[in-house]
Amino acid sequence: MISVRDRARGCLLGLAAGDALGAPAENLTPEEIAARWGVLTEIERGGTDDTEYTIFAATVLLRHGHALTSEDVARAWREEIVARLDGPMRGAGFSELGTVEALRRGLEPPLTGRWHAHGWSDGLAMRAAPYGIFAAGDPDEAARLAETDGRVSHTGEGILGGRAVAAAVAVAMTGAPPGEVTEAALRAVPEDSWTARNLRAALDVAARTPRSLLGRALHDTVVVAHYPWTDLAPEAVALAFAAYAAGGGEVEASVVTAANLGRDADTTAAVAGALAGAGRGEAAVPARWAERIGPVAGRCLPVVAGRDVRDVADEIVKGI
Repeated sequence: MISVRDRARGCLLGLAAGDALGAPAENLTPEEIAARWGVLTEIERGGTDDTEYTIFAATVLLRHGHALTSEDVARAWREEIVARLDGPMRGAGFSELGTVEALRRGLEPPLTGRWHAHGWSDGLAMRAAPYGIFAAGDPDEAARLAETDGRVSHTGEGILGGRAVAAAVAVAMTGAPPGEVTEAALRAVPEDSWTARNLRAALDVAARTPRSLLGRALHDTVVVAHYPWTDLAPEAVALAFAAYAAGGGEVEASVVTAANLGRDADTTAAVAGALAGAGRGEAAVPARWAERIGPVAGRCLPVVAGRDVRDVADEIVKGI
């Protein structure tokens, strides 16, 4: 029997491992990854902003619990992110940079997420897992909490990506099989949304395509090749769930599949790792990866420097 604590730790360890494994493959194509590594399977360096923002989101959530408001999140951003910047913000995505600027201009949510032009990014999806842990077994509440956070930094499809991830993690935390987990993600977003269409298409490709051919098939199906950036939420979420499905919900298979898809590989592998880790527990995260996951450096968010995802997972479980 896998405990809630073990699932929470597996979720955040899987996320951190995916973040670290996918980082060097970010912005590459499957063909470029294959030429460089064959198959990328080993963590070369630490993670990115994905893990740090996840820890930050969890910290704010634990202060307020189910009563969390977008104003609470915006206040935390102002006091703990914006106020600590002494120069350019390092390692953040466009949505985070835009949100910081919106907050500096005195805007309040939801305008903070609408003011900049990157509300569709996967920045909310990358940090949504704590809401699924906190609302384990309640995908509607997990999605609501993620959206509450997302109104500060995102809009439209960016919020939907976060809703999908949070809802799916909430169901994965019950030990449900991958099919039920992905159905929870689809139920959390409008059926005619870009996110839902991409999810359905990617899952269909994953179900009928050999893993050796999956990268190119998914790129041809859901990747917006003419767009210069790789952090589109509907694209990244679709790739992450396809990798999770293709990996059968196993942590290593899901994370390795996601990382080798390229594009926003740190985020897609982080999401796939969070889903698989929540379903399989801490022991399912390869020991060789877990050993390399230590306290975060705080390169992007100094406020979380020194925090370990294991401790954060324990705190979330205690707060449930």
